[in-house]
Amino acid sequence: MSASQILLLIAAYFVVLILISYFTGKEDSNEAFFKANKSAPWYLVAFGMIGASLSGVTFISVPGMIGGQEFAYMQGVFGFFVGYLFILFILLPLYYKLNVTSIYQYLEQRFGKVSYKTGAFFFLLSRVTGASFRLYLVALSMQYIVFEKIGVPFWLTVVTSILLIWVYTNKGGIKTIIWTDTLQTLAMLTSVGVAIYLINEKLDWSFIEALQSETFTRKSKIFFFDDPNSKTYFWKYFIGGIFIAIAMTGLDQDMMQKNLTCKNKKDAQKNMFTMATLVVIVNFVFLSLGALLFIYADNFGLQIPSVDGRIRTDLLFPEIAMNQGLGNALAITFIIGLIAAAYSSADSALTSLTTSFSVDFLNIEKKPKEAQKPLRKKVHIGVSVLLTVVVIIFNSLEGSVVSNLFKFATFTYGPLLGLFAFGILTKNKIKDNYAWVVGLLSIIITYLITSLPEHIIGNYQFHWEILPLNGLITFLGLLLISKKTAY
Repeated sequence: MSASQILLLIAAYFVVLILISYFTGKEDSNEAFFKANKSAPWYLVAFGMIGASLSGVTFISVPGMIGGQEFAYMQGVFGFFVGYLFILFILLPLYYKLNVTSIYQYLEQRFGKVSYKTGAFFFLLSRVTGASFRLYLVALSMQYIVFEKIGVPFWLTVVTSILLIWVYTNKGGIKTIIWTDTLQTLAMLTSVGVAIYLINEKLDWSFIEALQSETFTRKSKIFFFDDPNSKTYFWKYFIGGIFIAIAMTGLDQDMMQKNLTCKNKKDAQKNMFTMATLVVIVNFVFLSLGALLFIYADNFGLQIPSVDGRIRTDLLFPEIAMNQGLGNALAITFIIGLIAAAYSSADSALTSLTTSFSVDFLNIEKKPKEAQKPLRKKVHIGVSVLLTVVVIIFNSLEGSVVSNLFKFATFTYGPLLGLFAFGILTKNKIKDNYAWVVGLLSIIITYLITSLPEHIIGNYQFHWEILPLNGLITFLGLLLISKKTAY
């Protein structure tokens, strides 16, 4: 595809998003922006949350995992399902009972203001870092594919992208996001479906024949019980997956804000169960695409793409979609799917960050009615500017530094996990003023443990179990500053 064709495609995509925002944003109120007036259809929320749980990185990286670990990722996905059940039966009833706008308001009611601000701060830190990193990677890809060829500087690519997101989320907020996420999930799944169909056609298979083939079977091993030191060991993936789902969905304002738009607790629970089931199916489809990509590469002698001499399996999908002559249908749906994956993460992050900062730090719900909407709009602009600045800063850092920043964002969910677990599982009060100290120390201690040299921990490789480890350290720290008083 030419640069002009890709630009037209991007422009058309954003026109559709802006049209959606026009129809969903007619009621420009805080209640609509933060909670969608609690009137969102649960089935739309469930489908849209699939896209929100993915990102531009996931879109191209999950298929690429096949090269190093076959279908081991599914072990973590099964853990996700169990974690989502915990959210369904424990967290959702709690949030609906308390009627919160920000889920971190629970921490104020349970422990006090410092714990509340600590939880909200760790969410803001992790979401700003994570959303900026995802947007950075996709903006970099788009810069390489099209904008660099027409002389557009990277900073302008970033500014334009976030400006467009601001335009279509400015009025409707979460009410708009419910519908745009649905469109973007559909775009991603369409891209994957088209890719599977065209690759199977090239291999002269049906999808069922592909699943039953010997070559597919060799690349699709799911369960790994043989080496506890390996990252692919079942219990690491499965238990880590449970806690990742609980922390990065159930304790994340970005994801739970969507659940809180449902009419009632029952609808929210139907949404969560549906999403949990779809996540398992969708990830299996993504991994199946990955197996087909590697089979295609083997059959047609395609070299796995490399950058600076390093093989990059996550670039195999873009390479086959854009450069292997499988037709414009695949190229078009791939570009749209990549954009959708990137912006479904960024737009919901922009909305949730606006909500969290407005409610958790500015106490917007206690302000005079006439001051609430102008304040929210200023915060929305401020968060947009912040994301823009952080993405541009990422571009000036060395690659290894950027990767460490993204890894740090996963550490920041540990204190949230520990705080909520302590609140739900115990009746103890804590010395609220020290909550932030415990959270900070837990991150530092977890980082030091996971950075221990090999001669101390042998060949052990830390993976998703970093999150529950961090949460456990936070829990134990809170125990040290607690007293046994019923609340």
